Amino acid sequence: MACRASRNIHGAVTGGQHAPITVTSVMTTPVSPVITLDRATRIFGATRALDAVSATIHPGQFVAIIGRSGAGKTTLLRCLSRATSLSAGAIRFGDTDLAGLGGRALREHRACVGMIYQQFNLVRRLRVIDNVLIGRLARLSGWARWAALARRFDAIDVEAALRCLDHVGLVERVWQRTDTLSGGEQQRVAMAKILAQDPRVILGDEPVASLDVLNGRLVMDTLCRIARAAGLTVLATLHHVDYARAYADRIFGLREGRIVFNGAPSELDDARLFEIFGEVPKSLPVAEVDELARTA
Repeated sequence: MACRASRNIHGAVTGGQHAPITVTSVMTTPVSPVITLDRATRIFGATRALDAVSATIHPGQFVAIIGRSGAGKTTLLRCLSRATSLSAGAIRFGDTDLAGLGGRALREHRACVGMIYQQFNLVRRLRVIDNVLIGRLARLSGWARWAALARRFDAIDVEAALRCLDHVGLVERVWQRTDTLSGGEQQRVAMAKILAQDPRVILGDEPVASLDVLNGRLVMDTLCRIARAAGLTVLATLHHVDYARAYADRIFGLREGRIVFNGAPSELDDARLFEIFGEVPKSLPVAEVDELARTA
């Protein structure tokens, strides 16, 4: 399941304190596969973290996954990335059953799944460009990989990293230490790092949970824009139901390892929320919800 060449879209960017760098425009057709969950089950001891989950996710969809803590949201993402294996059932990316992957094929699958975490997963003392270039490591082998470990990358990789930073609106921060950025900016650097990985699918594990509403909205706006521009499928667990309603094409509601809701945001009424959470979750402040709806 090999990935294709870089899909980074934008044109010229400049290198801040360095001499201007010209970046050519590159874009290919969408490559996200159809993802099929076929009675996917994961058992930990006496706990069924996933219980016969079935669904089909079409290329380019933004799927929000909601539910209480312990509902199986993170376990589902880990099974999709093959960080953990199913106990029963199957997950297929296109025609590829993830259970059959091992060795190089498994490494290639993991390289093609971009993972965005709540806590950014960056080396904060490094420059922004260095963190983004870390995303290129999975694409390198041999001497190129050894050189990259010493932070020496080919011009092609640097060019790709600059395009990724341009996508997330942070090319002016390219030479800055990452720990001098705000939380929202650091999460956008993490997104640029994932883009540099050239993924087929993006998974987000509470990507905005540690951010205030305005920074969370900016990160969600950026994630939706770059995913749709490249035709990438996104599956993200979200703490706030309002984000799911504002940004997702489709919502999965998990409860005790089962999908109890699978539908459009417009179908997610209070009765459905009660079925998912056992209560109706509090909304964001009204003014912030209005802002989400206006800008989504």
